[in-house]
Amino acid sequence: MIDYVTAEPGQFIDRRALQATDRKTRLLKQGIWLYFFLLIFEGALRKWFLPGLATPLLIIRDPLALWLIVIAWTHHRISYNAHLLSMTFIGVLSIFTAVTLGHGNFFVALFGARILLIQFPFIFVIGQIFTRDDVIKVGTTTLWITIPMTILVILQFYSPQSAWVNRSIGGDTTGAGFSGALGYFRPPATFSFTNGTTLFYSFVACFVFYFWLNPDKVNRLALIGATLGLLAAVPLSISRALFLQVGVTILFTIIAAARKPKFIVRMIIAGIGLLLAMALLNKASFFQTATEAFTARFDSANEQAGGFQSAIVDRFLGGLLTAIESSSDVPFFGYGLGMGTNVGAQLLTGNRLFLISEEEWGRLVGELGVLFGLLVIFVRLSLSSRISLASYKQLQMGNLLPWMLLSFGLLSLLQGGWAQPTSLGFSVFIGGLMIASIRKTS
Repeated sequence: MIDYVTAEPGQFIDRRALQATDRKTRLLKQGIWLYFFLLIFEGALRKWFLPGLATPLLIIRDPLALWLIVIAWTHHRISYNAHLLSMTFIGVLSIFTAVTLGHGNFFVALFGARILLIQFPFIFVIGQIFTRDDVIKVGTTTLWITIPMTILVILQFYSPQSAWVNRSIGGDTTGAGFSGALGYFRPPATFSFTNGTTLFYSFVACFVFYFWLNPDKVNRLALIGATLGLLAAVPLSISRALFLQVGVTILFTIIAAARKPKFIVRMIIAGIGLLLAMALLNKASFFQTATEAFTARFDSANEQAGGFQSAIVDRFLGGLLTAIESSSDVPFFGYGLGMGTNVGAQLLTGNRLFLISEEEWGRLVGELGVLFGLLVIFVRLSLSSRISLASYKQLQMGNLLPWMLLSFGLLSLLQGGWAQPTSLGFSVFIGGLMIASIRKTS
């Protein structure tokens, strides 16, 4: 006998089918959470706990994402859209052009294709499966993670590169830190490379400022701890990109606060809290030393790399004009998908280097050629624009969450370096969270 529940007068739903749908939804959500934790702690596994599996762990999120895509697709939880179809078409066709007209290495082409055929579609799985409440749960979890993460960053900053906390991929004792200033190295936290620290705290900043405007949605202890962690991480990271990204998030927060008087009051309270936190941190010697190193790095980088233009225009806008200008020397179908990644370079030449371009848009045009490269850029620009417009509309209706996520997600989705797995992972995850936070269902 089939058990039914009433949906509307005259309509019935099979309870078993409803329960099966709920189980699939839970399974998909658990998979997305696993993706999140692997993104945060994958580097720790590769460096400290499973160094012998460092190479396969590099792509551990790809089979997980593929499995979740298949489940979502077979149970009609993800639908066609122009962005998804465009990326799939370009990805499939570019495998053939890479092998026949480009570098000729099938495995390099597959490694590059996973970005377009697995990771990009996973954005929409997250966006369709997660709800606004799930996004807030991710935010509160992130705040709690920030506290021990900052303690780790402090230990890495003050420890020699030979220390266990600074071991590199595969347990390499030469250290994972990257050149910083005044003899100090940029700490990688739990990530494989130091860019993970910048990306993580940029992600944290979205939720820190969101929860200061919505303090009733989070544990106050977690919020204060994460705020102190974020403030400490800016100089400890010795990263101009993190400093500038936090500035962008603050700008978005001011715009959001200006929409409603009650948010202005909360913004003032948050500002006072930040000033008190800065005063507290300034009394700590570890923070003073980190600030000196960060200031020295900022000054030297400005002198050597063009100052504001290098930090803002070249780094954040991705060098589209440069990519177009250099496209005249690139074959029509490019040098081949995957060639612009470090893994692709390793497979092709035996060395991990930039064979095409360190800039993301330059890499796309170099790998895929002018036509497909610019199409991928256009798809990313189109998706970013739609999310931005929807986020602003949500802001006008009083939903600040998409807008605050946009402060990091816009540039990440638009021109984040997808050739690097950690950067790709953050871009995919924040893209999915933005879509989920915009959806009306909660």
